[in-house]
Amino acid sequence: MIVVPLGIASATPTAIRHLPAVALWREGSVYLFDCGENAQMSMLQAGLKRSKIDCIFISHFDVDHYSGLMGLISTLQLQRRERDLTLVGPTGIKEFVEWNLKFSGVELSFKLIFSEVKEGEDVTRVVDKADYYVEARPLKHRRFCLGYRFQEKDKPGKVDSEKAIKLGITEDDQFKALKAGENIKLEDGTEIEAYEIVGHQRPGDSFAYVTDTEYCPNAVKLAMNTNILYHEATFSNQLADKAKETGHSTAGDAARVATEAQTKLLVIGHFSARYTNLHVLLKEAREGFYPTWLANELRPIFTDPAHERGIISAKVEIKDLTKSESSGSSYSPGRRDSRGSSSRGQSRGGKNFRPRRNSGGYRSDNRDNRSGGSSSRDDRGGSFNRDNRGGSDRSNTGERRSYGSSSYNRERGRDDSSNDTKPTKIITPRTSYDDFDRF
Repeated sequence: MIVVPLGIASATPTAIRHLPAVALWREGSVYLFDCGENAQMSMLQAGLKRSKIDCIFISHFDVDHYSGLMGLISTLQLQRRERDLTLVGPTGIKEFVEWNLKFSGVELSFKLIFSEVKEGEDVTRVVDKADYYVEARPLKHRRFCLGYRFQEKDKPGKVDSEKAIKLGITEDDQFKALKAGENIKLEDGTEIEAYEIVGHQRPGDSFAYVTDTEYCPNAVKLAMNTNILYHEATFSNQLADKAKETGHSTAGDAARVATEAQTKLLVIGHFSARYTNLHVLLKEAREGFYPTWLANELRPIFTDPAHERGIISAKVEIKDLTKSESSGSSYSPGRRDSRGSSSRGQSRGGKNFRPRRNSGGYRSDNRDNRSGGSSSRDDRGGSFNRDNRGGSDRSNTGERRSYGSSSYNRERGRDDSSNDTKPTKIITPRTSYDDFDRF
């Protein structure tokens, strides 16, 4: 069982986070939990085949959680899918899908099997197969919202092959019957009971998907003793009031659910766009429960790494270019390499010495001791490339001035005949995180 986050944003996408979607891979089949915009593209990037989807589970009808559903169904039609597809969600999902298909004039080549959950039901087994089942429970959100638990049924115990051979058991049918818990009779009339050869049943793996909810008992029930719990952590603990107002969880709420449910691993996702540093949320969650991981888009999470590693490999890498460091180094500011030197000043033995000044009193690298690399960054996050003279302007007196300095800008205002190729100020472009009033 492999869990792959496809979208970890809440409400609105950002430059590096997509709308909610999580894929579960199991024995070659894919089960999709929520289907936000761009879910099918993320599947391709993660190395998951859309044709392998068996079931899609929609938690609720906030648009960010189902906005990619019709596009995905249309793609499956264009691929000439023939296998049935199961769609699970609150009452109304069938009407929504069928209306859109009729409106667009799409006639499917495969059958849609709907499983709708009505309000008021405490627990519903929405899928029940020979080797696994999926149950849904209502959560505590501003509108009817479902959480899901994917549970493998108990697996047969291991066969003691040496003992079986000694007793004269050699046929495959005999082994299958014993593993199914059935007693068998040999040719000489000896009856062999299953417990003599087969060990105790092994519990199956489990996964819980809990999103868009305040803390509630049903979240704990869904997550009880799971291998992996994927739980929203939309806000930090400082915004607990906003979380309650909007029907969401804080990182502390996610940790509380994981602790009470005794899950093996907590993975937090569904992050508000206001958080550019997700380790703030990770730290708060880990204060209440460990181990806790951050959900990273396209990065798989394994229940059995020894056997599952390498099955799924991402085709692309999502990288936040607004946080990229100097060329030639992958270290973050202040991080030290294995030799103990700082990435900001390796040529100086790893210490943050004050930059040297030239004869004109100008700092040769035009930076304070907090920045480094081949590019300069001001205190607002804006950056630009330097020219081969160090990225500064030289006046008639031989003095160099930084582009962003007040003296440089004043001089530019007085002398219009100077080189117009130099910018008069640094303009910091807006990013996807500028609007702090949204989720």
